[in-house]
Amino acid sequence: MPKELESGSHESPDDSSSTAQTLELLCHLDNTAHGNMACVVWEPMGDGKKIISLADNHILLWDLQESSSQAVLASSASLEGKGQLKFTSGRWSPHHNCTQVATANDTTLRGWDTRSMSQIYCIENAHGQLVRDLDFNPNKQYYLASCGDDCKVKFWDTRNVTEPVKTLEEHSHCRVWNVRYNHSHDQLVLTGSSDSRVILSNMVSISSEPFGHLVDDDDISDQEDHRSEEKSKEPLQDNVIATYEEHEDSVYAVDWSSADPWLFASLSYDGRLVINRVPRALKYHILL
Repeated sequence: MPKELESGSHESPDDSSSTAQTLELLCHLDNTAHGNMACVVWEPMGDGKKIISLADNHILLWDLQESSSQAVLASSASLEGKGQLKFTSGRWSPHHNCTQVATANDTTLRGWDTRSMSQIYCIENAHGQLVRDLDFNPNKQYYLASCGDDCKVKFWDTRNVTEPVKTLEEHSHCRVWNVRYNHSHDQLVLTGSSDSRVILSNMVSISSEPFGHLVDDDDISDQEDHRSEEKSKEPLQDNVIATYEEHEDSVYAVDWSSADPWLFASLSYDGRLVINRVPRALKYHILL
């Protein structure tokens, strides 16, 4: 981005005195041989030199070269089967040294190892209809959320994919477009739907803080050894925190601020962008 538009600049983009700025092209993904690109995701960690793109039935790993404006295709894989298989969405896991990517096609979720571009798990019929979006829990390495046209949001443990660990059915219309974990407090989950609503849910029972404080799997097993301890050790209850109805059209995108863990945005088909905050009472409950 032009330096004048980078964060910290106080110039208004509507200032009539400001001249038009153009973005500098750093790299080009030559995707002509692979079909229509459905999704592009950056490697979550590292030096920002790797990208995964999904195009029709191809998953492509690109290496961005500093010395060139052309990305190099490092490796790829393809969906195989009957019919015209096409990817709809994908996310790069921040865990396992960033070697795993999850993808959605039709009603199926798949996990891929980026080192070999081989499939490591497959959840067939993960949803009753098309899967629209997915997201990894940033604090629990095996947990994955998905949503789709069956109006459901499902949470999976990729070590055992026979059934979801949790299912939400809070939206009232057929399609849930987006699901996003909070980057810092993974019990907070956002969803946006064609019912024009944004729902903020508290999925504390399957979070990294099920007892109100940060724990790992070993801590949970230790808790089971002390069942006679006070009731405060029991996991907290999941619930819908708030439903936001400022939109008048289908909510296509929801996401958390990368700078403020209590701030989130939603965007609907009619172009309305809404910024909201996590309720203050819940914020202090989590922090204190």
